[in-house]
Formats: sequence, structure tokens, C-alpha cells
Amino acid sequence: MVLEKIQKENDIKELNSEELTLLAKEVRQFLIEKISKTGGHLASNLGVVELTIALHRVFSLPEDKIIWDVGHQSYTHKILTGRKDGFDDLRKYGGMSGFPKRKESCCDAFNTGHSSTSVSAGLGYAKARDLQQEKFSVISVIGDGSLTGGMAYEALNNAAHVGSNFIIILNDNNMSISENVGGMSRYLGGLRTAKAYNGIKSGVEKTLGYIPFAGEKLIKQLKKTKSSIKQLVVPGMLFENMGITYLGPVDGHNIKELCRVLREAKKMNHAVLVHAITEKGRGYEPAEKNPSKFHGTGPFEIETGMPLKEKVKPDYTDIFGKVMYDLAAKDKKLVAITAAMSDGTGLTPFRRRYPDRFFDVGIAEEHAVTFAAGLAAGGMKPVFAVYSSFLQRAYDQMIHDVCLQNLPVVFAIDRAGLVGNDGETHQGIFDLSYLCSIPNMTVLSPKNRYELADMLRYATDFGKPIAIRYPRGCAYDGYREFQAPIVYGKSEKIFEEDGIAVVAAGHMFETAVKIRDILKETGYNCSLINARFIKPFDEEMIREIGMEHELVVVIEENVRSGGLGEHIAAFMKQENLKASFLSVAIADEYVEHGNVEVLRTETKLAPEIAARTIMMTYIGAQEGQ
Repeated sequence: MVLEKIQKENDIKELNSEELTLLAKEVRQFLIEKISKTGGHLASNLGVVELTIALHRVFSLPEDKIIWDVGHQSYTHKILTGRKDGFDDLRKYGGMSGFPKRKESCCDAFNTGHSSTSVSAGLGYAKARDLQQEKFSVISVIGDGSLTGGMAYEALNNAAHVGSNFIIILNDNNMSISENVGGMSRYLGGLRTAKAYNGIKSGVEKTLGYIPFAGEKLIKQLKKTKSSIKQLVVPGMLFENMGITYLGPVDGHNIKELCRVLREAKKMNHAVLVHAITEKGRGYEPAEKNPSKFHGTGPFEIETGMPLKEKVKPDYTDIFGKVMYDLAAKDKKLVAITAAMSDGTGLTPFRRRYPDRFFDVGIAEEHAVTFAAGLAAGGMKPVFAVYSSFLQRAYDQMIHDVCLQNLPVVFAIDRAGLVGNDGETHQGIFDLSYLCSIPNMTVLSPKNRYELADMLRYATDFGKPIAIRYPRGCAYDGYREFQAPIVYGKSEKIFEEDGIAVVAAGHMFETAVKIRDILKETGYNCSLINARFIKPFDEEMIREIGMEHELVVVIEENVRSGGLGEHIAAFMKQENLKASFLSVAIADEYVEHGNVEVLRTETKLAPEIAARTIMMTYIGAQEGQ
């Protein structure tokens, strides 16, 4: 096997051209076999096998710097830098990350996980190189979907001024997570079909080459001319007009052609963009036919592509999507917004039934929030469905464009709390902190699937900025009988006893139930309160339990700093309440990748660990009295 010859970075340079073709085939087979067992990002990685091989063939790592936008397509890069054996524990706790990580390898130049960042990071690297008079190449690999993010445009606008070699690889597979939308997608579509340009260019150069003495001079002059043949044929010429030399389109699965173009790009003393056309999911028919399904997949059966573990219960995303679909039938002002995540946020049925009221803005969360603000100011009821980790990118827009004007935008925040295998860049453990810091923002979090439905109905008629945060995974269906109507700022007392009072934030209610069971078995009394409202929290309830209990515990799947517990602790101190206080939350640190249950154990949120902490704190509080 050719793959066995790759033990470390740059081993690929020892292979011949025939072996490179075999290597691409073996890498694909390796990825399919490994990801079918561990799960991971398959389609995007299958699409960049040849491109990655060409990059490693032409450039030398770790001296040269390859920066992968988002980074979920870096699996082949990891294989070619000696990390093949790490795929058995891919995305498991303590195992290899599914994204580039500097602390994992010196060949990972920059940590990534969110989109549209690579050009900015690459420019910074290039400028640092020049200031220190060093000599190495900087290559930023960005997908066409990531070009819908405004940060990419900001970086491209500055790329022309770098004044030295800087290479941008546009990995164009016409597919982000959802189908690409907008003007950039149409523009790239025009470039893909502009084969006439390449034909005319090569024909003109070939003809001029036959002219004795003057031919070469004319070719050079043609390349330097601003109003070149390219501008006459290729629509838009966006990149060239920004001052970035454009090379392509090139077949992203032709290693020889890719290497030729990359060597040409390497010679230039300014910013250059290489436009590579790739096919997402290439080499595995189920992924080719349904790349969205195999964007991020769990373990699956290789022969059919079917998941090994069928989903038996609806998850919170399913519940959100169904309620949105039903509400839209009754309220024609209700509109849905997503940032390239119609499937991931459960809005696909809504999109099919109400296409005029569905807006996929591409990977552009900042724009999505201000767009929602404009819709709200215009009299509509916008619901922006977004992953917690990605909403971080629109913090200013929430403050300045939505909450400052007190506009009725609903934020449906999916993947809140510990997300799991995608790691630090995707954990939704900061949303309560940043949401609660914004004036005019109301924040709710449901204890189960039924409460999510009730909260969404409540939110769409609320008339002010409001956020509902809910986790990834199967929706908890316990305690349906405890389902009082939603009342602004009011919590819900499930059990009333003395001694210890546990206040659960949202989906941590299920964990709190288990904690209470452990406490009861050990002989402790325990009241249980479902917070419901994170902001404003129920001051009357906290005042009551703070007077009647010896210990108040707040459990939340959010960082402790700025979370519900911190706010309640400050209130209790202000009110001089007699009870001691304990916050069960995530420490002020980033959380690694791994199974959610494992991560809860590591962050001390697992029921057994949390119950033990509560008992020790309670004993200490009693001894201190």
C-alpha cells in the first residue's frame, strides 16, 4: 500500500505520479472505513483528497503554513502529516480532534472551527513573515460557502495590499452545509462555466508564440494589460478587480494540474487566488448523492450509507421545526431565517411549505441578525434559528440592531450547552453569559420537549427580543404533568421540601432530577425548581427558597462566569438571604471534544459527581452555622 509510505510530513515528496493517484484512492478508502466507525465529517474530506495531496507535494510542512477555513476538511492533511493512527480515536475524549489544532501538531498552523476566518489569519501570517524577513509560503484554503461570510470579504479587500506572496485556495464544491445561496454563489457558477476564457486564453497565447522575436514580448504585455482578454470573457472579474490574481478554474481532482498551478502561484510576489473545482463526497456514492447527510455523520454502514443507530426519539431540533411549521400556518407574519443550516436547525419542512417566508442568508450570522431586525421593524415576526456557538459571531448586532431598538426578534438557539465531538469551537457554553449581558433581552430555556413547544409559541407573540436555548440530542419527555402556562419571569416549583433547593436551567433539569434522586436515597431533602426564565430570573422564588433552605444550588450547562448561578448568587447576597449558595457549572475554560456524557463527567456536571459536591457543601454549610 502506498499509504504505508506516509509516516510523517513531506514523505509524499518521495512518491512518483502513479503512486500519487493510488494514494488518493487509498486515502478515500481509509476515510470511509474509519469514519463509518467513529463518525465525523466525511463528504467535505472526500472532496479535497487530491487538493490536499497537491498542497503537500508542492509545499513543505511545517515551514510553509496551510490554514484550513472551518477545518472540518483537514482529515487528509492529518493523514499526510503522520496522524493516520489517530483516526481510531477521532473526536473521542483524549483522542485526535476533527479540526486543526496547533497543540496537536506543528503542521497545524492555525486552530479553526468557524467559517470565513482563513484569509484573515493567512494575511496575518504573511505580514508577520515579511516583518521578520522570513521565507515561507502561506496558503489559506477557503470553501465557496465560507465566502458568503462577511469576514472573508473584509480579508479579501486587504489581501491586495500584502505586497508579497500569499496564496488563497478557493475550494469550490458548490456546497456548504446547505445549498449555497446569494450573489457569490451565482458569480462562482459563472466562473465554473466560463470555459471559453481558458480556451481563448490558451489559443491566443499559442498563436502569439509562433511570432518570431515579438511573440514572447506580446504574451507578457497581454498578461500585464488591465483590460485583458479575461475581463472580456469572464463575468465580474471580482478577484482581479480587487487586486488579487485569479488562476482557474482548475480541476480539483487532477493532481498534476493542481501541482502545476500551485507552483505558478508560489512564484508570484502578491496575493493570488487559485480556483479549484471539487466534488463534495467524491468516491463514495451515498455521499455524492447526499453530501449534506454526510457533512457530519455518525457511524454508518459502508455498503448502504445508512446510519448504524437509528434515531428512536425526536430531538429538540425536530420539535422546534414542527412547531414552527404549525405556527406558520396560523400566522402569516412569521418568517424563518437560517445561516446555511436549514437541515441542521430543523427548518427544511418550513422551507418547502413556506418558501416565501424562509430565508437562508448563507454563512453570515451577523447579517442574519440585522436582517431579522429589519424584518421586525417592518412588521414581521422573524425567528432566527442558529447554533449557539455560531451566534457568538453576531454579538454586536444583537446589542446594536435588535435589543437597542427593542425589536421582536426570536433567537432559537440550538446546540446549547455541551455539543460533544466537535470540541472547543462548537461547544455552546457561553450563550447564557453573553445573552444575559444585553439589556432588553429575555432568555428562556425549556426543561423538556413540551416546554420548548410552549416557549416557542410564547416567544413568537412576545413582541420584544427573546431567546430560547435548547441542546443537541433527544428531547427529554419526562415531567409532562408539570406543565404550567408560561408566565413572564416566573419559574416552576416541581418539588417542595426543606434543606437543599436545586434550581435547574433548561435541559439540565433532567440531570437535576437524577441529582435529587441520589440526594433522597442518601437521606437529604431536596426542593427542585425549573428556572424556565434565565433572564429575568424569578427573584420572588429565589427570595423564598433562600429564606426557607440552608443551601441553594444552581445547575447550568454554561460557563460559571456570567451565567445564571452568578446572577442568582449576587442577588442572594444583595438580599441578605440566609442560605448558602453553590454554582454547579462549567469552569472558566474551553471544553475538549468527546462524548457529551464523558464531558459532563470531566466538567463535574454528571449527576453522581454533582450530588456528591452538593452533599459536601451542605454538610459544610451546616457545620458553619
